[in-house]
Amino acid sequence: MHTHPKLHSDPKASSGPKLHSGPKLQSERRQELGQSFQDGGAHYDRVRPGYPQESADWLIPAGARDAADIGAGTGKFTALLFARGLHTVAVDPSADMLAQLRRMLPDVTAVEGTAEHTGLESGSFDLVTVAQAWHWCDPRLASAEIARILRPHGVLGLIWNQLDTAVPWVHRLSRIMHAGDVHKPHFRPPVGPEFTGLEGHLTRWEDSVTTADIQELAKSRSYYLAASAATRDKVMANLDWYLHEHLGHAPGDSLRLPYLTQTWRAVRIA
Repeated sequence: MHTHPKLHSDPKASSGPKLHSGPKLQSERRQELGQSFQDGGAHYDRVRPGYPQESADWLIPAGARDAADIGAGTGKFTALLFARGLHTVAVDPSADMLAQLRRMLPDVTAVEGTAEHTGLESGSFDLVTVAQAWHWCDPRLASAEIARILRPHGVLGLIWNQLDTAVPWVHRLSRIMHAGDVHKPHFRPPVGPEFTGLEGHLTRWEDSVTTADIQELAKSRSYYLAASAATRDKVMANLDWYLHEHLGHAPGDSLRLPYLTQTWRAVRIA
């Protein structure tokens, strides 16, 4: 694993960028795509990558005791928090995802809820994380809700795994997979005025996968899940050609898939 300098540090800023709720159509589309993750927790858990240890180490504030992982899914980031001795509560709108999480992490409290409506007690947490899910949230409403459940000076953590599209073959792979959530170089997540000092950290790492794993990974993405049968067939045919003919891998070959993990943190204003 290779570490890199901070993406951005802005300790004087009183908040993130101005927030816009966006057109109603965009909100409806976000909800429609989000619904595609309601089922298939076991598949999602099997094919999606985990997160580098460094992400949690950098994010967790000194002395933290209690954490909430929102949009926890099957618990891939939740597990890092729990492993570091934090009393951890996992929140997700999908009962199927939480059922998988409970099987993997039986000692973690798992409850149904959203970033906008967690149902958790006010002032109960030192850290609230949202891994691979902030883009499904309304950032203004979610920021207000997370600030409510955080203690004074508690930390909001936002985490994204992304394919490292600076690598040419991965860039083309991301296009074929329709990995549309790859951030632009100057990306900065929107957070509400309840938070200050937004800063980020970048980790480059590689996941060991087979060509079949990459095909299954494509099937776990929102584009594929929401697509027609014809579109799904086209994506799989294009992936098969790219991996096995164009790149020349044999079916089942193991390869190293480069990732970037972007980890952001901001502090609740007391």
